[in-house]
Amino acid sequence: QYLVGPHCTLLLAGMGAEVIRIDNPKTGDSLSRAPVFYGKDGPTIQKLDESDIGIAFLKRSRGKKSITLDLKSKEGHALFLQLVKKADVVVENFSVGVTERLKIDWSSLQKINPKLVYCSITGYGATGPDAKRRAYDLTTQAMSGLMSVTGQPGSPPTKAGTPMGDTISAGFAFSGILGALFHRERTGEGQHIDISMTDVLFSLIFDEALDIYEELGMPFQQGNRIMRFSPFNAYQTKDGWLVIGIGHDAMWRSLCNLIERKDLSNHADWGRMDWRVENNEQVDAVVAEWTKTITTAAAVKKLEADGIVASPVQDINDLLSWPHLQARGMIDTLSHPSLGALTDIKAAGFPLKFSAANTGYKGTAVLSGTHNTEIFRDLLGLDESKIETGYSDGSDWYFQMVFCATTVSIVSGTLAERIKLWPFF
Repeated sequence: QYLVGPHCTLLLAGMGAEVIRIDNPKTGDSLSRAPVFYGKDGPTIQKLDESDIGIAFLKRSRGKKSITLDLKSKEGHALFLQLVKKADVVVENFSVGVTERLKIDWSSLQKINPKLVYCSITGYGATGPDAKRRAYDLTTQAMSGLMSVTGQPGSPPTKAGTPMGDTISAGFAFSGILGALFHRERTGEGQHIDISMTDVLFSLIFDEALDIYEELGMPFQQGNRIMRFSPFNAYQTKDGWLVIGIGHDAMWRSLCNLIERKDLSNHADWGRMDWRVENNEQVDAVVAEWTKTITTAAAVKKLEADGIVASPVQDINDLLSWPHLQARGMIDTLSHPSLGALTDIKAAGFPLKFSAANTGYKGTAVLSGTHNTEIFRDLLGLDESKIETGYSDGSDWYFQMVFCATTVSIVSGTLAERIKLWPFF
């Protein structure tokens, strides 16, 4: 409900897909009610007014439509199956076993729509002895080993500064969906995509030779360093911080000339990358001695002029004022469903740029049920009077305007529409 599923479908929306958010009319959602909020009085940590909506909801629900369905009721389940017949993709982020109980699992839906692409995103995957364990981003960072290698040597286990388990897994799910759609265009066959957040993170951290660190006497926590390059770290300046990365010995020689340590340039030890990696602390001390005498901007200018890879350490204020991100369309305005465009809060733009297709998030995050009439009447041909009055069979299935996060998302469209929406197929 919070991030991995909603972010995956946000990326699909950015590519032009029609995404329909399925919200539970009985329980509402958690995301729009989670701090930090934005309402008529601006940002607040506590929800003080009906206009206060979770900022994460405003960001992650951009460009999506919303309907309400009670999947546990007879009518709600039947309508969901009608939507599935017309859908290209279903994305679900339930715990393992929930979709089977709701009878909306892959084996059930593929009988209705054999061309369906069905993507499940869970903490540990659909198979294996730990599949049914519940998970958050924090637990997947812990179980995958990411927390064991994050932070300075000797520090407590530390998670990444943002929920990387969620967002990176969303990106993997996004790419898996695109691959499955391409496969379907070639074969006409739909399929199930099983995304484990733990698998994803483990596959990324195990690019490093972590299984021999102990044998080499190396700490798992390398801080800002990596085992192949030196110097490669963050260094304090007169007015802030910068990072310097030396990728080969020729770049090291340029750095030595710049910081007036030519004696180390072609030194039998210092001039070799392998020696510097093994003696990182001595190398960092030499570099830090220079950086503390100069401002960040002046240091970066000198370093880059000499072909050395360097950058200031930017915070969010630096990023929002950075002309480069603005030119790349990465600073988007954010809108509120009742207040309109917000001038004092921003969101990230769509990161993929194509030469022959327009991408981006189009449309404000909407309240639950906003598109009930459009979807049920126009897509499914439901009688409008029934949409207005709702249904009840003793299960209390009904349409209700509530603020709900994504638990299931449907990406729909006919083949002709899909060619329009997915210009690379």
